[in-house]
Amino acid sequence: MAQITAALVKDLREKTGVGMMDAKKALVENAGDMDAALDWLRKKGLAKAAKKADRVAAEGLVAVSATERGAGMVAAAVEVNSETDFVARNETFQEAVAEIAGLAVNAGDLDGLLAAETASGKSVADSMTNLIATIGENMSVRRTSTLDVDPGVVAAYVHNSAAPNMGKIGVLVALKSEGDKTVLNELGRKIAMHVAAASPAAAVAVTEAEVDPAIVAKEREVFSEQARASGKPDNIIEKMVEGRLRKFYEEVVLLKQAFVFDPDKSVEAALKDAEKDAGAPIELTGFIRMVLGEGVEKKEEDFAAEVAAAVKG
Repeated sequence: MAQITAALVKDLREKTGVGMMDAKKALVENAGDMDAALDWLRKKGLAKAAKKADRVAAEGLVAVSATERGAGMVAAAVEVNSETDFVARNETFQEAVAEIAGLAVNAGDLDGLLAAETASGKSVADSMTNLIATIGENMSVRRTSTLDVDPGVVAAYVHNSAAPNMGKIGVLVALKSEGDKTVLNELGRKIAMHVAAASPAAAVAVTEAEVDPAIVAKEREVFSEQARASGKPDNIIEKMVEGRLRKFYEEVVLLKQAFVFDPDKSVEAALKDAEKDAGAPIELTGFIRMVLGEGVEKKEEDFAAEVAAAVKG
């Protein structure tokens, strides 16, 4: 029997797109014969995954998961893509996404998540390869992001829910406080709904200090040019610029935005009002807004041309 080397396993993985363990098993089962291993994988239906790897996967689900940790919480949002919305409604796919979201809470970054072990004993990466072969579409775990707070809560909201804790938009909001958890969760969910409602995602930071200085400098430059065009004196121009910057902050800083549940007050004011019911100060320490397919360039399909090509063989 030929020696099953790492290079041989790597070569088979590149040819088929299957996971490392499946590639190794195929070689072992076929005494290291590459061609026989390829046939073995094809018969098992696993090699199909490679043929689908170049298809654009911009559908799928965003899922959220949270767990208590000490006096606080840690939560994660993940995006798992598929080619069609039909697959996003597949129970097997949804179960896989739910498990991946649960693992994301402790996985850290995307590499850590892909390497995390699922209930089947396979890594998330290898499980996805198997799922591609089973369902018949290209899929990928695109990204993950976590929030934690101690003490306090991380509240979640999912928009366009397809199943519990998964849908088209997932939002997490971290509230640091020693106050009543019920009050904090209710407030956090409302703020998460506020963040989800922004179209496009207007908030880029929690506070003014967190806004990228380069963005502020660019806006100031634009506002200055606009103000100078008015022909007003320099002291008036400066006031005009500062006024427009305040308006800019009200648009991009979450705490400064008008709260969707009560537009007469800011999110910051809503937090302050809730402190009485919570029985303690409340600080909004972070948020995540994850939108399905955000930034993915979708391939425009010419259906007629596709059918014509298929007819020609």
